[in-house]
Amino acid sequence: MAKVELIGVKKYFGHVKAVDGVDLVIKDGEFVVLLGPSGSGKTTLMRLFAGLERPTEGKIIIDGEVVNEMPPRLRGIAMVFQSYALYPHKTVFKNIAFPLMVEGLAREDIKKKVEWAAGLLAIGHLLERLPSQVSGGERQRVAIARALVRRPKVLLMDEPLSNLDAKVRHTAREELKLFQREIGVTTVYVTHDQTEAMGLGDRIAVMNEGVIRQIGVPDDIYHEPANIFVAGFVGVPPMNFIDHDSVILGFRPETFLPSELIPSKDLIRFGFKVERVENLGSYRLCYGIIGKSKVISNLSLRYPVKEGEEYDFSVRVEDVRYFDKKNGNRIER
Repeated sequence: MAKVELIGVKKYFGHVKAVDGVDLVIKDGEFVVLLGPSGSGKTTLMRLFAGLERPTEGKIIIDGEVVNEMPPRLRGIAMVFQSYALYPHKTVFKNIAFPLMVEGLAREDIKKKVEWAAGLLAIGHLLERLPSQVSGGERQRVAIARALVRRPKVLLMDEPLSNLDAKVRHTAREELKLFQREIGVTTVYVTHDQTEAMGLGDRIAVMNEGVIRQIGVPDDIYHEPANIFVAGFVGVPPMNFIDHDSVILGFRPETFLPSELIPSKDLIRFGFKVERVENLGSYRLCYGIIGKSKVISNLSLRYPVKEGEEYDFSVRVEDVRYFDKKNGNRIER
């Protein structure tokens, strides 16, 4: 396990600023998620951690040692990629054992380490099978076991669950968090999936244009966004925004409800014209407009609404966030 620090890290490819001045401290044993859209710099940052890219400027420190010039194999890091990258002709045992074989460990030591990693991920019964004989979720576990078998200081994971279907991904996410807590390895996880980020991360670093726009625990990222980008990127559906004089008002769809349903007198009221209703089983999304602004309400099925009608909707004052029109940063009121 190890503490990881980035100090003023930049990575330029010609005139492209892939990472543009990142400062980040990851505590020993912490699970940090790098969240952002495609092209935000999160994967480049991951490659800098791993030593697959060298920073243009700044320092990368792992376990108290500057590793800028250190090759990947000496950094005490293991990676799990989006593709499983398993050898199809080797058994699960040999896939997991491969990095240990390369290191030249004794056969008995390899056997113990493979059985430990396989047991941790509940795939001990699969060791003699080929990758083609196990499911996608099980192949992902094999890839993780192969990364863990070397007992790395830091585990890097780049979109490791994206190839799984929704049901398996949900289960895998739960298992991944549990085993990370059990083993306590410092983990950096890259994803564009907000659900993964919110469910897995001790902290989330939201990236855009090569910069960390906000870092914090999931609740703070969701409820206390530092700027319009974070507020609009995190959340499904995203935060609603309304132009209001010199500021932009923001509020979450689940806080925007019929006025009669909100037990508070301290409200901001709106005339909400419903244009479209999307039923999603246990709830529905009501899409409509307030003036010229498009907004969404996350509404219980119990309340009747009709497309084309206008309703009296409100949001509590305490649920409204304010943003500067010029720079998009949060304004405290």
